Amino acid sequence: MVDKFEQWLIGQGITSNLAHILRWFGLAIGLIVFAWIINYVARRIIVGAIAIFVRRTQTLWDDILFELKVFSRLSHLAPALVFYYAAPLFLPVAEIIQRLAMVYMMIAGLLAVIAFLNGIADIYQSYDISRQKPIKGYIQITVIALSIVVGIVALSTAMNRDPRLLLTGLGAMTAVLILVFKDSILGLVASVQISANNLVQIGDWIEMPKYGADGDVVDITLMTVKVQNWDKTYTNIPAYFLISDSFKNWRGMAESGGRRIKRAVYIDMNTIKLCDEEMLDRFEKYELIADYVRNRRREIVDYNVERKIDISELINGRRMTNVGTFRAYVAAYLKNHPKVNTSMTFMVRHLAPGEHGLPIEIYVFSNDKEWVNYEAIQADIFDHILAVVPRFDLRVFQSPGGSDIERIGKKLSDRTV
Repeated sequence: MVDKFEQWLIGQGITSNLAHILRWFGLAIGLIVFAWIINYVARRIIVGAIAIFVRRTQTLWDDILFELKVFSRLSHLAPALVFYYAAPLFLPVAEIIQRLAMVYMMIAGLLAVIAFLNGIADIYQSYDISRQKPIKGYIQITVIALSIVVGIVALSTAMNRDPRLLLTGLGAMTAVLILVFKDSILGLVASVQISANNLVQIGDWIEMPKYGADGDVVDITLMTVKVQNWDKTYTNIPAYFLISDSFKNWRGMAESGGRRIKRAVYIDMNTIKLCDEEMLDRFEKYELIADYVRNRRREIVDYNVERKIDISELINGRRMTNVGTFRAYVAAYLKNHPKVNTSMTFMVRHLAPGEHGLPIEIYVFSNDKEWVNYEAIQADIFDHILAVVPRFDLRVFQSPGGSDIERIGKKLSDRTV
């Protein structure tokens, strides 16, 4: 048919050279138009039919693959196949056209495979196990390896050379490649160690002050771990640094039965004293420690009577103290608090006295681990504790402020007058 078209042009008075050129030009235009039609059919009709099928199914994986344009990228193979099989029509350049068509198909196939692998990663993330064993890093290293292999094969195909020759030259560039892909190699090693040792999962709250990270892990890739901080900013930490540096992971708290409350109230040591009967009568009216005070009073009286101790002086024998009774009250209050998990570590203890007084530390766990709720529970507990301190004839220590100095100055001035 092509030869008849050329003969027809010559019959119309066109020179043979021009007719030969027009023959190839017309053939090229026809082939391009045909390839465009095939491409239109593949993208609009076939991919469109797949889209209708995908929307009607209940499965998630086909929707993800379609959204990532896996099928759309595969449709690019259709026009490339047209050029590849029609290349013999252009005998002088048939081999070149076929090689270029193969290179195009390799690139289109690589892009489709990359989209497919990304789809696998997205599908995998829809399962709970993805939080413990993220695979995005492995997907990325696979993409890099495939890209290198396809790049070498495509280049050798375009140059009509044996791929082994390029690989031989590539071996001499190993040192350069290691230098170029140093971060990727370190990231791969780190990703394997992070996954194998279960150091970090998506959703973990981690702290890494050195890099300004304090928040939830939202993504783990080959190169970085992405953290959304509590102020809604993002910090990208190189994955390797999670292996080489230290960081705090709050997952243990999240998986446990509570969140720790560890805070001290500083008691002015000048207000600590032995309890007299009047004080004990008053403490016995406090519902939470009424039984405790009665039992302790009876125990102490029995002890002192048994040993015939002169109790006319408070310093003699065994005595209760206001700070000890206060500790008992705080412990009873916390044990009756509905938001305190008493099955976990529970302590109300003394710390070493210092320049700021005697620290009474509360070391308990709240049964609500949500940050906002936890802070509210902790605030409510210490609101109450600070309010009841004066009921035990104690005073909370605080450094003198402007009003304290002003009050002292006023007293001094009144005395001088």
